[in-house]
Amino acid sequence: MASEAAPSCHLVFCLLISAVVLRPGLGRYTVNSAYGDTIVMPCRLDVPQNLMFGKWKYEKPDGSPVFIAFRSSTKKSVQYDDVPEYKDRLSLSEDYTLSISNARISDEKRFVCMLVTEDDVLEAPTVVKVFKQPSKPEIVRKAPFLETEQLKQLGDCISKDSYPYGNITWYRNGRVLQDLEGVVNISFNKEMDPVTQLYTMTSSLEYKATKADIQMPFTCSVAYYGPSGQNTVYSEQAVFDIYYPTEQVTIQVLPPKNAIKEGDNITLKCLGNGNPPPEEFLFYLPGQPEGIRSSSAYTLTDVRRNATGDYKCSLIDKRSMIASAAVTVHYLDLSLNPRGEITKQIGDALPVSCTISASGNATVVWMKDNIRLRSSPSFSSLRYQDAGNYVCETALREVEGLKKRESLTLVVEGKPQIKMTKKTDPSGLSKTITCHVEGFPKPAIQWTITGSGSVINQLPYTLFSVEPVEDSLGAPRGAI
Repeated sequence: MASEAAPSCHLVFCLLISAVVLRPGLGRYTVNSAYGDTIVMPCRLDVPQNLMFGKWKYEKPDGSPVFIAFRSSTKKSVQYDDVPEYKDRLSLSEDYTLSISNARISDEKRFVCMLVTEDDVLEAPTVVKVFKQPSKPEIVRKAPFLETEQLKQLGDCISKDSYPYGNITWYRNGRVLQDLEGVVNISFNKEMDPVTQLYTMTSSLEYKATKADIQMPFTCSVAYYGPSGQNTVYSEQAVFDIYYPTEQVTIQVLPPKNAIKEGDNITLKCLGNGNPPPEEFLFYLPGQPEGIRSSSAYTLTDVRRNATGDYKCSLIDKRSMIASAAVTVHYLDLSLNPRGEITKQIGDALPVSCTISASGNATVVWMKDNIRLRSSPSFSSLRYQDAGNYVCETALREVEGLKKRESLTLVVEGKPQIKMTKKTDPSGLSKTITCHVEGFPKPAIQWTITGSGSVINQLPYTLFSVEPVEDSLGAPRGAI
């Protein structure tokens, strides 16, 4: 019995060795697995009835085999070879399916399932491919700003831990950027970690910006292969501040040009439409050919009418780029003649003039004792009723709040004029004598008896009319 068994074992060993060398069997079969998952490789062979055992091996780059798992069909036992990289990671099922947990990049090999009978060795090779999804790409080392007409480093797009390595693409506003001499320059670099065998991909973008790139988003993506095919992951958007030179200068006047009046402060603001905007300018005042260097604001205090004129500002390093604004300092002068308190005699003539000098259209209003007059006063022959407080007020239509006023207080004096009237009572028992006195200042009135010269009464003056006072005998005693 023993002598018969030896040739049989020798035959199996020979068959096994020949299988290692010749590797007959099925064609190429590939299993795709994600990094860290479990690799499952069916044997893909029909198990023969006279099977002795099954084995799994993998091939080194030079083609030499490394056996890793053994399963006996008779003893139902499983043994795993002492291969350090697969320690505690293998599982061989009854149908000779081999599973490898925690897939690594180093598991990318050609594995072979071998089913051995007494007279034959059957083989089924399986190629393992391992894929690792890269990290989400990120734009790093971003430029603080881009400048028009200058090719500048925009940033780097980096994606880590990929297998196999992926390809990076740059986008401007969703459209693919491609190399263009002097405008777009894209470089690509990949590095593999010697321990994990995972790749880090980096792409650098140099870009010449234009003003059209203001608020334009830039992104990048990494295209990679996974177990199910190609996929793409996109970065977050990046928007860059675009620097561009000033192309136009403007000047502003505060307060607004149509509201400046004498005594105001004027602030001139010069602005350039570049980014960043200019911080200093040259300001040119009316009649002064040399500019005054200042920040973007220049202030004149307590301006007078002679400050009216053209104000200009320009860039310091490009004086031909200039802006100007015409400024009018509004004024309003009023001259009333006569003014103050004036005393005149009744019947006199009094010319009154209110002269206006203004930078624009002025309105004139006359008031007497707070009542508006329809026209300016004119006195060819003064009357007592002409006396009063006169005000000439003017306002400039162009400037709200610019008003002037002067006043005249007119006093009309005259000698007293007396007029007496008599009225007899219908009963004939009494008479009423009325004394009308007109004059200014207020005259004093007294009554005397004709012929005697004695004063019988002294009463205060009341303008225009005097009321009678009677005694019991009907004789006049006096009246006001």
